[in-house]
Parts: sequence; C-alpha cells; structure tokens
Amino acid sequence: MTLSPLLALQTALGVLTAVFVYGWTAAAGSVRRGRAVDAAPATDVGPPNGTQVGIGALTNFFDTLGIGSFATTTALFRFLRLVPDRVIPGTLNVGHTLPTVVQAYIYTKLVQVDMVTLFSLIAAAVLGAWLGAGVVAKWDKRRVQIGMGAALLGAAALMLMTQLNLFPGGGEALGVRGARLAIGIGVNFVLGALMSLGIGLYAPCMILISLLGMDPKAAFPIMMGSCAFLMPVGSLKFIRERSYAFRAAAGLAIGGIPGVLLAAFIITSMPIYYVRWLVIVVVVYTAITMLVAGLRRQDDGK
Repeated sequence: MTLSPLLALQTALGVLTAVFVYGWTAAAGSVRRGRAVDAAPATDVGPPNGTQVGIGALTNFFDTLGIGSFATTTALFRFLRLVPDRVIPGTLNVGHTLPTVVQAYIYTKLVQVDMVTLFSLIAAAVLGAWLGAGVVAKWDKRRVQIGMGAALLGAAALMLMTQLNLFPGGGEALGVRGARLAIGIGVNFVLGALMSLGIGLYAPCMILISLLGMDPKAAFPIMMGSCAFLMPVGSLKFIRERSYAFRAAAGLAIGGIPGVLLAAFIITSMPIYYVRWLVIVVVVYTAITMLVAGLRRQDDGK
C-alpha cells in the first residue's frame, strides 16, 4: 500500500517524536542512575511544580489561538525567576516540543498546501534548527541574554505587525517552484536557526509565504510542520549539552498538551485583541531587561 504524502509526513513525525521522547527519557535515566556528577538544572530530574505545569498550559493554550508560546514563556520564566537565563532557550525548545507536535497533528490536515513546497521548507527549518541549537547550547549567559533580548524585540515587532494588520497580502498559490522556492528554503533555514533563540516561526513564516505570492493560509501547515519537525531535532542538541532546565521543561510538556487540546476542541475562539497588546508590552519589557543584563555584564568585564 502506498502512503499519501500527508500520511507519510505524519508517520515520519511520529517516528521523530518517538526518538525525541526516548532521547529525553534516556538522558533523565542516566542522571537518576548517577552518571551525571554536575549540579545543573538539566540534572534536576524531579517532577515539575504546579507553577511550571500552569505556565505550560497557559502559554500553549494561547499559542493554539495564535499568540505564540516562546515569548510569553520567556517573560513568565524571567518574572517568576524560575529558569536561569542561560538555559531558557533550551528549556523552551525541549518543553514545548510535544505540545507543538500535538498541534501539528491537529492542524496540518486542515489546510491544503503543495507537498514539494511543504517538504522543502520543513527540511530547511530542521537543518537550521540543528545547526542553531548546537551553537546556542554552548553560549555563555551574556551571549544568551543579548541574543534572546534581540530575538524578543523581533518577536514583539512581529506581534505588533499582526495587531496592526501590516502583513503583506499574499496571493492564491499553494506552492512555489524555481527561484521563489529556493528563496523560501533559504529564509526558512534562517528561521529554523532563530527558533533556537526563542523567536517563534509563525509570524515571520506568514510574511515569507505572503511575499512568495502564496495564500497566507498556507503558512499555518508550513509553520506547524516546520516547528513540529525542527523542535525534536534541536531539543535533542540542548538535552545532549544539558543546556536546559528539566523540571521547567517537563512542566511545559505536561501542562502544554491539555492546553492545546482545550484551545483546539473546546474553547476554539475567544477575543484576544487586548491580550495580545498586553503580551507585546510584557515581551518588550522582558527584551529590554535581557539586553540590559547582558550588556551590563559586558561592561563589567564579566
């Protein structure tokens, strides 16, 4: 029996997700067996607390409704001082992987898109995430603070564009070929790498799809597919380097999946106009504090 392209994609995602779960479980198991001798957030493999689970549920609920989860989670982590700045990127990627996979299974079948375009852009994003995560996982605290501060300002700008309806109009095509496909592959590669720093893929991906002359609706399966495939790949890098906080990531995963299901099947829509304005303000504040902290460390020679 021949698999349809969509079924083949979903099957591959299932296999990749299983590899991610196995890798994460094996890493946690090696810590419990005493193979890890360093005291670090990645080796604190106890259960998450209620706050960490609640953040996972809240951020993934609003992510499913179109606000995004990375920037909001970063703001909450910093405000509540739950995760050291240096390991926030890895914690975001590891913790939000499984909720994102659930979203991908729910939504990729709802919007039709050209399979060559979809597969090509997903592959580019995965490669970008693999390389980007390998770099960011080795960064010190100052570089992470400066990099995430800049990324958060970019995320806030994209949220503002969404709020003010400033995205380009796009066209009606569901796929591209030739030079436009090559441009799309190159840009999605960069966007995949930026995911390692905590800037979400949906808003910039929508801009890319529109500029390529495609129907903006096609951005959703491309974005969800890209995130669902790149996050397990990039997360395994962060897990291997122990550049994440285990408890916080587990909280995001445990709370995130019910949050996604709640938004997808029960509360399918709600007025989020003013919520998005609040998120923009909070994200800008978090970005500024990140940049100030990183630049201050540089000025102090630390």
